[in-house]
Amino acid sequence: MMMRVRPNALAWLLVSVLVIALDQWSKHWVLTSLPEYTAVTVVDGFWNWYRTYNTGAAFSFLANAGGWQTWFFTVLAFAVSGLLGFWLSRTPRGDWRSALPFALVIGGAIGNVIDRLQHGHVVDFIQWHWKDAYYYPAFNIADSAIVCGAVMIALFSIFPGKNKPAAR
Repeated sequence: MMMRVRPNALAWLLVSVLVIALDQWSKHWVLTSLPEYTAVTVVDGFWNWYRTYNTGAAFSFLANAGGWQTWFFTVLAFAVSGLLGFWLSRTPRGDWRSALPFALVIGGAIGNVIDRLQHGHVVDFIQWHWKDAYYYPAFNIADSAIVCGAVMIALFSIFPGKNKPAAR
């Protein structure tokens, strides 16, 4: 009996590579062009470029933990990326509702790992705020990819879409 091999979704890792490339390019630009801890207005009262650093995770979680968190978040990122990569290998290539979010999370996680290993912290530079009243914590392209991927995973789990007829 001859088994027919279905193409898996590992090709979607090209999206991860794109996220990593954009993230690292943008951080290089930030490190060579923006002053530290100085707001550069993009849209007055709403959006600044603001070069800052984060040794922790989202919202500076564990930022002052003494250094061990760098390795913890690095191992965690590799573990999650490995698991999502394994799931991509089991996902049909055309299932973009699973593959795209996984690829975004992998790209974002690896983009931030590169920073942690290269600099000991993550470079953040996008700052949204409302006038001078509320400032959202600074973030970067990798963070955006992780959040978008995670939101898509959640939404596509809740709203799975139309069922496709089974292949014969």
